[in-house]
Amino acid sequence: MSPLDLSFRHKIPLWGSVLVIVTALAVLATLLVQTYGEMEEDMVIDSDTLTRALTPNLFSALLQGDEWWAYETVSTTRRDGDSDALPEKAENIIVVDNDLRVFVAANPRAARMHTLLKDLGPEYAALADRLTSTGRRLEDAFSLAGHPHLFVVRPIAREGQQLGSLIVVLTRASFMPRYYRIARYGILTGAGILCVLLPFNWYWGQRMAAPLVQLAERMRNIGKHLTKELEPATYPHRDELGSLFDTYNDMLTDLKARQELERQVVQSDRLAALGQLAAGVAHEINNPLGGMLMAIDTLKNQGVADPRTAKTIALVERGLGQIKDTVGALLVEARVNSRNLSANDIEDVLVLILPQARRKTLHLEWQSDIVADVGLPATLVRQVLINLLLNAVHAAAHQGQVGCRIRLAESALRISVANDGKVLTDEQLAHLFEPFSPLSDDGHGLGLWVSYQIVAQLGGKIVAERASGRMQFDVELPIAGGAA
Repeated sequence: MSPLDLSFRHKIPLWGSVLVIVTALAVLATLLVQTYGEMEEDMVIDSDTLTRALTPNLFSALLQGDEWWAYETVSTTRRDGDSDALPEKAENIIVVDNDLRVFVAANPRAARMHTLLKDLGPEYAALADRLTSTGRRLEDAFSLAGHPHLFVVRPIAREGQQLGSLIVVLTRASFMPRYYRIARYGILTGAGILCVLLPFNWYWGQRMAAPLVQLAERMRNIGKHLTKELEPATYPHRDELGSLFDTYNDMLTDLKARQELERQVVQSDRLAALGQLAAGVAHEINNPLGGMLMAIDTLKNQGVADPRTAKTIALVERGLGQIKDTVGALLVEARVNSRNLSANDIEDVLVLILPQARRKTLHLEWQSDIVADVGLPATLVRQVLINLLLNAVHAAAHQGQVGCRIRLAESALRISVANDGKVLTDEQLAHLFEPFSPLSDDGHGLGLWVSYQIVAQLGGKIVAERASGRMQFDVELPIAGGAA
């Protein structure tokens, strides 16, 4: 895998660290090279100044052939009066005549008097060749290829007359200890800076990459399921990355709203289709069912002497009665001419529910704001309220809690019924209002479906949701013209 294919969580800190290290090394190398060049240049400038100061006296000494005077002149650069000490930064100072023969030297042991310059060694032989080729008029600082020393040469001349040359022999080793100290300080300083920059780069790289990685993972899974929105604390800044996060959250909100709308449309269409199918089946069942019940009633009126036959007829009648009740539940029709809902209807529901709640030793929390008539069909509203309360009582745990709140708000009747029973999953909630739901353990599960149909016919909405570990059903029924 190419390094460019790495995750941003690794790539940004890694490349940032490489950039920091390369930059630090480049700056350090440039600084060391520049320092080395400046120290060498300072050494040459000092030596050139020295030769300018010495050449006037050396011309007179050469003119008179006074070797002692010349030696004293070059020896004035010695430090602390030590006769064996060499001039600072200079390995030797040599005075040669026009024949390139040593006249005097600051270090006589290294360059004996009256010795030809070329006989002092290979390096001096190369220097002699260069001085000969230039007619001994060379005035420069130079080094010879393959040799360690640096030479500063100045002719000893006056008014066009040259008597010899002054050669200052320099060695780079003289300033290397100081150079090494400077290099060590530079390396330590660079290492200290890297110790600060690398962790900061790694932290900031992770800080920048983590939101991008999280966003990429969310985008990769968005086609499978809608994920949670990105927390603002993940990246609180208002730059382009922060704007990208806001755009993602806005897109996710729109997708969730669209998905919820599609779910509601699909559920409404499915329930409408199921309702039409159930109503059609119920109508077809009602005709033969009515005939069978009428035949049984006629048979009973004629009297049955055989007890076993009478028992069988009673069993069949009860079974047909149950079928009739089930079919009747499938035929839900809004009765617009029903009387208006009143406070007495609410109290009647409470009276009907209390025995059921007491059997399970439930704590029933009841709150109703209805004190006057409400412009809604009393029969249908009572049926919805009874169905929801019976469902809550059945689902609540033993000695559990069931809550019911009925109130008027914004030209609508709002009913909230909650219980502390089993909390349903998302998949169960999706099929909750379907007839003959598999969620019902011991019934046909028509209560919630009937309630859904009534609420839909009255132009309202019913929602089931999980709230604080409880199941809660919220119903909103619009009131035309407000309360009666």
